[in-house]
Amino acid sequence: MPDSRDQPYLMSFGTGGLYINESVAVAGLHDVVGDWDATLGAALERGVFPVRKASSARRSVREIVNRLRCLTPAELTLLIEGERNEQCALLWLATCRAYRFIREFAIEVLSDRFLTLKTELTYDDFDTFLSAKEEWSPRLATLSASTRAKLRAVLFRLMRESEILSQDDRILGAMLSPRVLAIIQAENPNELRYFPGAERQRGGRR
Repeated sequence: MPDSRDQPYLMSFGTGGLYINESVAVAGLHDVVGDWDATLGAALERGVFPVRKASSARRSVREIVNRLRCLTPAELTLLIEGERNEQCALLWLATCRAYRFIREFAIEVLSDRFLTLKTELTYDDFDTFLSAKEEWSPRLATLSASTRAKLRAVLFRLMRESEILSQDDRILGAMLSPRVLAIIQAENPNELRYFPGAERQRGGRR
């Protein structure tokens, strides 16, 4: 698990959602190309994002590459070949690794609230968490109200698409597949904390 003390609070995740299909496509290109910069170019050339504005496509593909860089070769292979629920879990894992803010939100808010049976999540919970983190990073205090609102909306979308949050904003207990569970435990068991309730699966793979 990345050391939160050394990683700055990057807040560039305010673009789109989990990008499941697009991420699988980009991972497949990387499996062939073998270089992330070349993968970025190939993804743009092949139109992974069929949008009119080239700048929008480049921004979205860069975001995907930024997240996928955080996965190991074995995790990327499972992302390409896995079931939909496994792809969602791996992309949430990649997002948590890429962004300290989301990683800490997953541990300090999602997992803690799930364990205490306080499963309802509101925008106020995000705002409270962000305000607390401003003490650690003055840069967070400079975010405009519109940027905060956008980041909040995107994070809630990411959690819903990752099947960590229900459509009515209740925290869902994770049921990781045996393959995802094994790959996380082999790499870093502490990362199970990114998935509410997943630590109960340790020692007893299902």
